[in-house]
Amino acid sequence: MSSMDEIAARMVSRGRGILAADESTSTIEKRFASIDVVSTERKRREYRELLFRSSGALRECISGVILFDETLRQNAEDGTPLVDVIRGVDVLVGIKVDKGLMPIGDGAETITNGLEGLSERLEEYRKLGAVFAKWRAVLRIDEGMPSSYAIANNADALANYAKCCQQAGLVPIVEPEVLMEGKHTINTCEDVTTVVLREVFEALARENVRLEAVVLKPNMVTPGDACPRRAASKEIAEKTLACLRNAVPSTVPGIAFLSG
Repeated sequence: MSSMDEIAARMVSRGRGILAADESTSTIEKRFASIDVVSTERKRREYRELLFRSSGALRECISGVILFDETLRQNAEDGTPLVDVIRGVDVLVGIKVDKGLMPIGDGAETITNGLEGLSERLEEYRKLGAVFAKWRAVLRIDEGMPSSYAIANNADALANYAKCCQQAGLVPIVEPEVLMEGKHTINTCEDVTTVVLREVFEALARENVRLEAVVLKPNMVTPGDACPRRAASKEIAEKTLACLRNAVPSTVPGIAFLSG
């Protein structure tokens, strides 16, 4: 077992989850505004340090923390690098490396940006203490969507990102998210999610990505948020498991579901 295999196994260890503390500057500014807090570098650091200093809860419940670029470089109030605060309670440090979404064609669909210069950034992030990374692709269910073009291109981008990660010694979190927004049924979501996941794993195979050192971060199979027919938790669980068994190779060490 390689060190990346061991890291991936730790990331999905039983009873622990991965904390996403990787909000972009614009996103966290909106969240702070909702509680009348001005978003400054210091306030963002204080907020995230508050999370990381919750040492009992962090050690007991969290396997890894995904950071934003700014946070990976920050020091705590006492001068300790925030990376060391996290590692000090036996929690793994990760980094968000995608650069957001770019429109495809008329903009109804998107592809994720950030492959240019990625290898160099990953080398720097590894030196700063990161041992895993995250890249999010977004696919929408609507009339004629997701298109085969959007599915294939997002899968290729995820695979290229994952290859770059492993070449740099980082475990990639592969996140192909089929959005909940829409009127689609749970059966449509299952069909689309299955197609998307199969395409992603075919792309990973083409790039010779080692699945033993990959963590999958998918959506659950649910009806769209505007679908008139809601689904019980049991049905969601059953269809999600069926989808994953149909599309995810058994060599993947674990799955970290989207918190949403």
